[in-house]
Amino acid sequence: MNAVNAPFDTPTTATRVRDFVIRRAMVLMMLIVIAAFAFANDNFFTTGNLQAVLIAAAPFALIAIGQTLVILTGGIDLSVGSIIALSSMVTAFVVKGNPELLWLAPLIGIVVGLVAGSISGLLVARDLVPPFIATLAIMTAASGMAYVVGNGSPISGLPAEYGLIANFTVLGLRPPVWLMIIGLVAFSIVMARTTFGLRVYAVGGNPQASRIAGVRNAPILYSVYALSGMLAGLSGVLLSSRVVSGLPNLGQGYELDAIAAVVIGGASLFGGRGTMWGTALGLLLIQTLNNGLDLLGVPAYWQSVIKGALIVFAVSLDVWASRRTSR
Repeated sequence: MNAVNAPFDTPTTATRVRDFVIRRAMVLMMLIVIAAFAFANDNFFTTGNLQAVLIAAAPFALIAIGQTLVILTGGIDLSVGSIIALSSMVTAFVVKGNPELLWLAPLIGIVVGLVAGSISGLLVARDLVPPFIATLAIMTAASGMAYVVGNGSPISGLPAEYGLIANFTVLGLRPPVWLMIIGLVAFSIVMARTTFGLRVYAVGGNPQASRIAGVRNAPILYSVYALSGMLAGLSGVLLSSRVVSGLPNLGQGYELDAIAAVVIGGASLFGGRGTMWGTALGLLLIQTLNNGLDLLGVPAYWQSVIKGALIVFAVSLDVWASRRTSR
């Protein structure tokens, strides 16, 4: 009897079960949240509501992809929310002043994001300032520039055609949702199957070892911040098109939700560990919570409290797992 039961009582088996539960904690939490909201509100599982969750998640997904790349290198990007605002204002300014450039303006907005991210990338890659300070500086400057572009006011009165960029449907889904799906799939493949992805993980996991292995850390650091800025610029264009105007405070606080999605999805703030699919799961968990709590009439401030608790839980798991690994 004891011989039969002994293998199930060994520390190795218990450790494996515990590790499995930890690795799948967010999946389990997601399923619990979905089941709870579906039980509490009949409207939760309707097609219209599920589409609303995806549409709300799409702009965050784009900046969360960029944030994942940055965090994998052991950095952080605080500037994406302000880049969204600046991109939306520049795009709206170009469209309003030059309606004939309606379809070129979005590209200009994306380039604005790319330039802002590139500046952060240069500062970090050349080791002039830490990532926190570099992106904080860009966040402040981009936020101010967004107000400068509109002379302190939103830019409205744009052509109705501008709204078509984000508000038409293809096979039942809007362009931002398709871009979210394509972006997550594409970057998942890039991170798992290309040398660029392997180098990002190497730089974040151990910068000194990556240098010894022949990886040039500076170009990798520059590229992840540039990509993060470009994706934030694209997100700004889509959000601006959705409301058919440019708003200088658009994207305010979005960087925090993006960081939360990445961390909740299992990425390590120490760098070197995380996946795009984990980020997608964290993002959907946050958006599902927001949507379900809205349906139940829970005030926004309590939603912030719940998201804060989720972040603490996710980071605690990460720290605990890291300590166990280092033993």
